[in-house]
Amino acid sequence: MQLEGANTRNTLGAKPIQSGQGQTVQFEIFLSLGFCEHETSSITRTLSAANETLGYSLFRTRFVSDTPGFVTSRGGLIVRAAPSIDNHGFSDVTIFVGGNTAAQNIPISRVRQLKKQGLCVVLLSDAATKYIEKTKSNTGAVTTHWKDAAILRESGFHPGLTDRLAEKSDGVITAAGSGSTIELIIGLISTYLDKPQIAQLSNSLLLTTLRKGDAQQPNEFGGNEAIFNQRVLKVILAMEENISEPISMQEMTKIVGMSTRQIERVFQDTFDQSPGKFYRLIRAKKARALIEETLIPLVEIAVATGYGSVSTMARTIRAEYGETPAQLRTRKNKDLMKFSKG
Repeated sequence: MQLEGANTRNTLGAKPIQSGQGQTVQFEIFLSLGFCEHETSSITRTLSAANETLGYSLFRTRFVSDTPGFVTSRGGLIVRAAPSIDNHGFSDVTIFVGGNTAAQNIPISRVRQLKKQGLCVVLLSDAATKYIEKTKSNTGAVTTHWKDAAILRESGFHPGLTDRLAEKSDGVITAAGSGSTIELIIGLISTYLDKPQIAQLSNSLLLTTLRKGDAQQPNEFGGNEAIFNQRVLKVILAMEENISEPISMQEMTKIVGMSTRQIERVFQDTFDQSPGKFYRLIRAKKARALIEETLIPLVEIAVATGYGSVSTMARTIRAEYGETPAQLRTRKNKDLMKFSKG
């Protein structure tokens, strides 16, 4: 796996180090409060496994933060991090790990300094989202986790935003992160390994496939073909393509080429619920994401998710999540204020 533009060139932008020289490739992992422990462990485990595959310690890691000391993840993991100091202590690769989007701090000055030095800069998921929001660049391709990408499209103008796993533009790599982090790291270090070593590394990490950075993300429920059979997938995709203007079961049967009875049976077998209830769940999840993660007026969210009115949306949201849209938005704001102060 190689990132866009890598091909036979070293992805890290430095001459590959030969075994026996005693040199190392330093990875700096930048953490903010509420960082994603899954992405962090994916980075360290992949680099550790790569060293095991090579038979010597080529790759090294260190943790830094804008809040140095003990930094806590969103799941309660605690990591000790050194301070990130301007114009000092540059590493070959700096990876900004995703975290709580509201509390995420992306020091743009640090990114610019790293770019100026010709070093590799990577931003994962929420970190990529915050970077895209801060820079507001209208040129070059960028990406982030599909959930945030959908919200960015609803709330702003980002013509270069794609749904790929990774994009490289203007010396910065933005990536979906999450479960694709291992593959991203393998792509970054691929020029230091030969093909048998890459295969051995992938096998040791139990990867059944190795996706390239330009692969499309599995968006929404229907984005991962490996999870559902084709009949279920066709119905889910039809639902996701008709969020703002929900279609009837009769229209659904024409689109997917199945009878109402067939659709009901496969959904009962797969999800133990009716297709109508599943359709409502998809719309409610979309509405909740827009309520909590954006400042879009509730009436516009209601229209965008096919409810027609705030009161109709409120009844559905309350039935599904136990709170009204206004309560969800208010509670989220309070939690974020408390979190960022901590």
